[in-house]
Amino acid sequence: MRRAKTGTALVKSPAIDVRYACFKLEIRESKIHRRGVYALEPIPAGRKVIEYTGERISRRETKRRGHGRLTYLFGLDAYWTIDGAVGGSGAEIINHGCDPNLYSEIRRGRILYISQRAIEAGEELTVDYLFSDKIREFKCRCGSPSCRGTINLKSPPLGMPHPPR
Repeated sequence: MRRAKTGTALVKSPAIDVRYACFKLEIRESKIHRRGVYALEPIPAGRKVIEYTGERISRRETKRRGHGRLTYLFGLDAYWTIDGAVGGSGAEIINHGCDPNLYSEIRRGRILYISQRAIEAGEELTVDYLFSDKIREFKCRCGSPSCRGTINLKSPPLGMPHPPR
């Protein structure tokens, strides 16, 4: 297993953890950003696709880890964050899209990615990160005809990912 240092954490090379994925998925190069997650089989609308897993960290630790060039932080609630760089399922590699095929949902303290529509085999999985307008602006590279040009929105609800990867 190759390990790469990002931010302050030593993380493994990303891979799909089949214990948390409900469909066949793979990580490969992406036109959006670095690597992405792709469906290897059709996924029906309204289905759990993968759980976003990682180390549960406090608000203080989130602030400390959130300044690296690449981070995989997803806000669970007002206090807890999941750091996908440590024990991630592969969901942390899913890229932002302005016209996403997934949405995130928090159920009983778990972060789930649900298919918003039917997804074809070979299609890259995307989710709208909905970054706050109170942080620095991040340019969007999703390539969607409805691209808003930035990943940031006004006041994202709890449970949306923290910046950036």
